[in-house]
Amino acid sequence: MRVLYVDDDRVNSLLFAELCRMVEGVTVEAAGSAAEALETIERVGADLLVLDLHLPDGDGFELLPRLWQAAARQLPAYLCSADDPAQLEEQARSAGFQACWNKPLDVPLVLGALRRHAAGAGPAP
Repeated sequence: MRVLYVDDDRVNSLLFAELCRMVEGVTVEAAGSAAEALETIERVGADLLVLDLHLPDGDGFELLPRLWQAAARQLPAYLCSADDPAQLEEQARSAGFQACWNKPLDVPLVLGALRRHAAGAGPAP
């Protein structure tokens, strides 16, 4: 399973890549902007999206439908933010995200979601 992780903070991208290495069959492509994410998905594709809310050239809400269009399908997606997730969760779900993950990431929560998607089960109900 290929994950496209979009975050302009290089440290966050490196940490997320380390998490992905803990799940068999998961690889990660990192992008630092919306433009780079669109180029990456067109070049290598993705099976799962993890998008930062605040990007230098847009935000995760604006980027999600553009990535779906580029992929020609609605890929499962998670929104990441240091903002209060309680304030974002409903908006994120309405926009099509599976959930909103708070930064710093809850490692067991993220690993569980990655494992479910890698196994083909998708998100928990």
